Amino acid sequence: MRKSILSQLVAAAVVTSFVVRAAPQTRDADVDKIFAKWTSSTPGCAVGVGVDGKPALLKAYGLADLEHDVKNTPDTIFEAGSVSKQFTAAAVLLLAREGKLSLDDPVRKYIPELPDYGSPLTIRHMLNHTSGLRDWGSVAAIAGWPRTTRVHTHAHVLEIVNHQRALNFTPGTRWSYSNTGFNLASIIVSRVSGMAFGDFTRTRIFEPLGMTHTSWRDDHTRVVKNRAIAYDDRRDGFHIEMPFENVHGNGGLLTTVGDLLEWNENFVTPKVGDRSFVAEQQQVGKFSDGRAHDYAFGLYNRSYKGVHQVDHSGSTAGYRADLARYPDQHLSVAVLCNVTSGNATQAGRAVADVYLGDRLKPAPAPTATYTLTAADLDRLAGLYRHTTTGVPLTISRTADGLRVERGQADGLNPNAGQKLVPLSASRLVTTTRQTWEFDSRGGARMTDAFGTVDSYERVQPAKPTGDQLNELAGTYISDEAETTLTVAANGDSLVIKRRPDTTLKLTPIYADAFTAPQLGLVIFRRDGARRGRGPGASEQGVAALSIVQERVWDLRFTRQPAPMKSSQ
Repeated sequence: MRKSILSQLVAAAVVTSFVVRAAPQTRDADVDKIFAKWTSSTPGCAVGVGVDGKPALLKAYGLADLEHDVKNTPDTIFEAGSVSKQFTAAAVLLLAREGKLSLDDPVRKYIPELPDYGSPLTIRHMLNHTSGLRDWGSVAAIAGWPRTTRVHTHAHVLEIVNHQRALNFTPGTRWSYSNTGFNLASIIVSRVSGMAFGDFTRTRIFEPLGMTHTSWRDDHTRVVKNRAIAYDDRRDGFHIEMPFENVHGNGGLLTTVGDLLEWNENFVTPKVGDRSFVAEQQQVGKFSDGRAHDYAFGLYNRSYKGVHQVDHSGSTAGYRADLARYPDQHLSVAVLCNVTSGNATQAGRAVADVYLGDRLKPAPAPTATYTLTAADLDRLAGLYRHTTTGVPLTISRTADGLRVERGQADGLNPNAGQKLVPLSASRLVTTTRQTWEFDSRGGARMTDAFGTVDSYERVQPAKPTGDQLNELAGTYISDEAETTLTVAANGDSLVIKRRPDTTLKLTPIYADAFTAPQLGLVIFRRDGARRGRGPGASEQGVAALSIVQERVWDLRFTRQPAPMKSSQ
């Protein structure tokens, strides 16, 4: 009897031991499936998982260099894109703790090149993305020099910023992602510390944490051992797409998945700063009226399937990155990829799912409490425009109700749309906690999860005539973008010539509003003077045009007088 019990205990111990050993193997196999598309003939990704402060998995897939058949490894260096922002924010916070600056100092105290916009614009605004600063990269792209097309430097950033005569909004009142703020923050670190930004972060952050593979791409020509080449995944195969620029702070961090795990662990057991320091970096920002949003200092602080998540993603040229931490489970997941189709965020969440398992409890989807009638569907469906930015929005009918689709234009944050769940005939909600309220005059108000309200008005799709298109033709100049645009009617269509070798076709959306590839939304602005003659003339002449993008809300180009015709 005793032998039987002993045998059972031994057997149970063997089974338990097998389960303990087998579970990591099962997880590894599940992770392999997530990255299965990356092979010995493709670029790929590296992934790192930290559990209870120790690396639980470090693996890599695909090639770091297609031309020389060099494999990705866990020690391969990738560029981390906007994952870099949290390191820039940390550098600023270190200086603030030493009393060398205050987060509520005006930015112009350190960067007098910044124009005076009439409203206080602080360092805190920049690090929380509530500054209203136009994204310098978007302005450069509008001018015909998108990132990776020339060697942009911080001198270029300062020059572009110096030319901007307006903000997207009054600082502190709205939220809009802007790389500009983090480039300026890195410049502030250099000016205040008296050290190059790269030297400051190396001595104050990277070296104390043992991040021996981490540096900044502050000189894109510098040779970096074990760096993966970045690729664009096109229909005809992979093409090299490297970030040939020297701006950094907004991005530009060269690192490995292992080093990123070391950084994430600093939020649990601080070596850089202390507990109050890491708590401050994770504290979400607030709008001027006291409402909180979900962006801290270079970090999103939010929920993922019912668990607390602190994260940031990134992309620059062909690189894709994601770094997430799940504080309550003491879990970290880092994913770095060297190809545009390497969806690092999607892969990172899938890896988190493997490790979090049944601890994930997604919030229930909103439930309809009203059934829309055919008359309701007819009344709500249609084309709308944002009353401030002019960005178009479509409420479309589907087999099971309504969907809202925003920004169906280049540079306007296109998305696949969201289902609208009716709570009444005029009040509907989405799974992202947006509340849509429609009035009897054809207007709509959207209140997001943080209480920010956006207003929309109903508009009709435009089909301009040839005469109406001719009325818009002319030369438009922007000192802010340092660019001239020539608008010309071409039969039944309108085109914009940015340079002699660049012609962009405009697609009409609603009256005086068009979309254009590489530009985004183009809105022609009218004044009170009558222009033109005949049936195509308007009571108000066209005085300017605006370029509207997700990160540039109203970049004006002034219409130039038509040249005088010779009497001879």
